[in-house]
Amino acid sequence: MNDPMLQDRFAPVDRHGPAPVDRVRIERAVREILLAVGEDPDRDGLRDTPRRVAKAYSEVFGGLREDPSIHLGRVFEQSAEELVTLTRIPFHSMCEHHLLPFFGKAHVAYLPQGGRVVGLSKLARTVETFARRPQLQERLTEQVADALMEHLDPAGCVVMVEAEHLCMRMRGVKCSESTMTTFVRRGVFRTDAARGDRAVELVRSLAHAPAAR
Repeated sequence: MNDPMLQDRFAPVDRHGPAPVDRVRIERAVREILLAVGEDPDRDGLRDTPRRVAKAYSEVFGGLREDPSIHLGRVFEQSAEELVTLTRIPFHSMCEHHLLPFFGKAHVAYLPQGGRVVGLSKLARTVETFARRPQLQERLTEQVADALMEHLDPAGCVVMVEAEHLCMRMRGVKCSESTMTTFVRRGVFRTDAARGDRAVELVRSLAHAPAAR
């Protein structure tokens, strides 16, 4: 295969992971969609659209070919007994019901035990890995929390996700100002309701605090 264009279309995201995205198949599907809605896929403005969409989907859904343990498995020993938080993690995802974007910010907190902590960038990478898939916000929130519990073994964690959904803004009820918020508690923050409530309120307050200047 000497054609650079074809090599780019079939370039795998991870040589040791699942099969690469079939970009040619996506191109054929996008062309059919354009025909189905009454467009001419051969006109100047659309001629290259199937290729562009295929390339974009390879990136947007790249999380399907990533393992979050790659990020959360890189822990280091540090004496830490208080809550570790990272708020306002930006993300973009795709609603699996309509394949329209939803986007917003994730807020993560975990209570280390056994001296196991992880770099803050790894928390952001974990959110990104799960976001870059066909998703539901509820599942995204749970997956991030479950990954933290599995790989960091903390005493507990709280994950809060706030997002705007274009499937609500562009179609149907067309709610232009709506924001969806989801919470997940794990470990001690789930078994001890009062402690969990305090952790959730702390995360919420940090997420909505005025940005430092």
